[in-house]
Amino acid sequence: MKLLGIAVLLTASVCWAQDAGDFKPATTNVQDAQYPRVDSQGRAEFRIKAPDASKVKLNFWSGPKLDMEKQADGFWTATTTPLVPGLHYYTLVIDGAEVADPSSHSFYGGGRDASMIEIPEAGSTYYSIQDVPHGEVREVWYHSDVTGTWRHALVYTPPGYDTQTKMRYPVLYLQHGGGEDETGWIRQGDANFILDNLVASGKCKPMLIVMANGYARRAGVPVPDLTGKPFGSPEMMKAMQDMAQAFEDDVTQALIPFIDKNFRTFADRDHRAMAGLSMGGMQTFQVTFDHLEMFSYIGGFSGAAGPMVLGNRSLDPKTDFHGALADPAAFAKRVHLLWIGVGTEEPAMMHAGIVRLHDSLTEAHIDHVFYESPGTSHEWQTWRRDLKDFAPRLFQPAK
Repeated sequence: MKLLGIAVLLTASVCWAQDAGDFKPATTNVQDAQYPRVDSQGRAEFRIKAPDASKVKLNFWSGPKLDMEKQADGFWTATTTPLVPGLHYYTLVIDGAEVADPSSHSFYGGGRDASMIEIPEAGSTYYSIQDVPHGEVREVWYHSDVTGTWRHALVYTPPGYDTQTKMRYPVLYLQHGGGEDETGWIRQGDANFILDNLVASGKCKPMLIVMANGYARRAGVPVPDLTGKPFGSPEMMKAMQDMAQAFEDDVTQALIPFIDKNFRTFADRDHRAMAGLSMGGMQTFQVTFDHLEMFSYIGGFSGAAGPMVLGNRSLDPKTDFHGALADPAAFAKRVHLLWIGVGTEEPAMMHAGIVRLHDSLTEAHIDHVFYESPGTSHEWQTWRRDLKDFAPRLFQPAK
């Protein structure tokens, strides 16, 4: 009986240890913060001190909403079920007030700074910092006559840019999504590490990546009052169209000339690409198809051809995009790459719309690449994977 009792205790200890997990502080924590923590199963454990609070809720924007439990020491805790790999926006709701987690770094998304937690993807190192030569991310300011303002952008320069001073580079203009800004592809997307690793492995051409703010308003135009105007209303749609047109003009008339003047670029369409996620994908299709004299590589990450995708209709190659797709052979000679991607778990309308666009392009015999990110939704892990697939296809010799 004594041996049996010891065996039971040992078994219980092992089960407890397995259940406790191998939690470690998340890589998105502020310095020395021990919580939130993540284990190898993808579970996340949270802890916040709010001794005078009566109710605390953990609020993932695209995931679980958990009531936290108050402990005797005044801390509130909660542990999630396994989360899909990647970055997750979240906030804490303390007695009805939604706040950021002071233990986590904040990232700009949803039109504000919010907490985020990184759930590692097992075996994936393509977006991690590795022992390879690294490029640099530079901040630039350029004046835009379109907006009448100084505008901010980030520019990734590949390894060796400052030492190989006679070398010129192709350029990828890479856009963020709605509610985000020009910092997103670096802070959330790790685009610099993705390119560092691809270039080091020989899978990708060295290139500049330019990341600009996708929100633009034409000089002298007042901010529209959209109070009480629902999404989809004529007033809302006009405001969005005006902003999209202002951004298009800013890119083509101010940003690209600035980059070509201040960086060693190949200033021609054969060495210029544009891609973007969600809203940025919609902007990409508008800018590039309006200016095929300037771009020959096009990528839409969960947002290609927005009005068509969200409008529940198929492509008409004879009329859409100014008829650029009416002659598949001519389009293939002019555009070196047309790329569209979507996550398999994206919202139904988005996923169905992108698949429908892919099917329409296939039926119209338009050469293109279609990629589905397995198991991911409208989130940064989808777009990291998109960039990993898209970038190696750029600026390669014609087959």
